This record gives sequence, structure tokens and C-alpha cells, in this order.
Amino acid sequence: MKLSIVIPARNEAGNIGLTIEGLGEVLKREAIDYEIVVVDDGSTDGTAAEVASVMRLDPGIRLVRNTGLNGFGRAVQCGLNHFAGDAVVIYMADASDSPEDVVKYYHILKNTSDCAFGSRWIRNGGVSNYPLLKRMVNRLANTFIRLLFGIHYNDITNAFKGYRRRVIEGCRPLLSPHFNMTVEIPLKAIVRGYSYSVVPITWKNRRLGQSSLNMKEMGSRYLYIVLIVWLEKLLTKDDYRRRSEKAVFLNSPIHAPDLTDSSAQDRESVLD
Repeated sequence: MKLSIVIPARNEAGNIGLTIEGLGEVLKREAIDYEIVVVDDGSTDGTAAEVASVMRLDPGIRLVRNTGLNGFGRAVQCGLNHFAGDAVVIYMADASDSPEDVVKYYHILKNTSDCAFGSRWIRNGGVSNYPLLKRMVNRLANTFIRLLFGIHYNDITNAFKGYRRRVIEGCRPLLSPHFNMTVEIPLKAIVRGYSYSVVPITWKNRRLGQSSLNMKEMGSRYLYIVLIVWLEKLLTKDDYRRRSEKAVFLNSPIHAPDLTDSSAQDRESVLD
């Protein structure tokens, strides 16, 4: 299986080189067939030049320019329109995500489920230097989503997730132009019946620069997308749903159970 990693990047010259170098080293070590697609989302610094310098050493890296309107969601869509793999992981340019967790996702997507979801808020997961206010908002938002959709998964708002190609195609059209894309894809995948596995992951705050996420501006946009997908779940009578699947919480994706029982109702199990 070929794995694509889509990295939206806007003015990340100080981070992007180390991010893709570290990611490439781990994927090579694990003998994973990969491509890294960096989407330059209208950067005004040296982001593209940093990517180009690493590309000369790693043929698995590609640079794609988002020449249309800018925005995190639009950059993700641009990358999803250009990836060549059998599965794709959305990865942050600031190195806040762990390359080792990408390996976990790879094994899930290859062997177990349609979607690989991580959680920083379950046993063996964790965060480093996470701002207190951001953490409070994050937990409130995820609790609201979890209760609204009746799911146990508690880290929907994190962009770092993996999907088989058929999931991305099955979730189109994608509507979110900004960071609300982080909730649109996983919620559509769940509502439309794709299987998913959850593993603990880690997160660390960026080393350089500032995040472009403005929580005050994004609140209404997140709510809009969440309600759009919730209305689909409520009103469409499973018109867009594939089939009922299990959701599995794993500490080891390699030893996952069989998820092929298409007659099962929606269930969630926790595996230690």
C-alpha cells in the first residue's frame, strides 16, 4: 500500500524542512512506500524554497501550490486532489504531530479500518506545552460533538488523521475553507458508515512561529459544519451511508480484530 501524507503549509519556512525530513526518515526506516505532498498555501516567506531543498534529497516529496483562494481547508482540499496513494494522512507542517504515529496509522489503514483516528486524550496519549485556554476550548468542543453524534471518540477536532482513498471520495463534496475542515472529514466518514480505529497519539506545541488558527473567528464556522453533518445524519435516512461498522479503540493497531461484519449495528469497543 502506498501512503500519501498531505501537509498544508503557509509561512512555515522555519518548520517545514525539519518536519518533512523527520517524517521521511521514519517512513524509510519502516520501509513504507510513501509520498509527502506539501501544499504551499500562498506563503510569503521561504516555505517553498525550504521544501525544494529537501526535495533534491528525497524523491518522495512533492510541492503543490494552492493558486486559488487560501485557507487551511482549501489547502487540504488541494492536497487531496493531488495525492497518488491508496491512503492519505493529513499532517501538520509545524512538527506538532509524531512521525511514529503516522506508522500506527499506516498499519490501521493497510490492515484494519477505513479511517485511522488518534486521540491525545486517552491512555498512552498526551500533549506537551498545550496552551491552557486552547485545551479548555478543545475539550468543550469535543464533548459537545461527542454528545451530539452519540460517539465515544473524543478528539474529532484534531486534523491529524488518516483515510483510505475511498473515504475521501465518499466524503465529497468537501465544504470547509478553513480549519473547520478538521471536523468535516471525520464526522462525514463516521456518519456515512466508514469503519475507524482509534489509537493514542502525542502532540507537542510548535517550535517556531504562531498557529494561524484563530479560535474566536472559527467558532461559528466549526458549528456550521458540525450542524450540517448532524442534519445529514438526522434527515437523510442513511442515503449516503455505506453500512454499519464497528469503531475500535486500539493500543496496538497490528493486532486489531476483524471489522468485516457488515450486519453489525454501530458498536464501539475498547481493546487494551
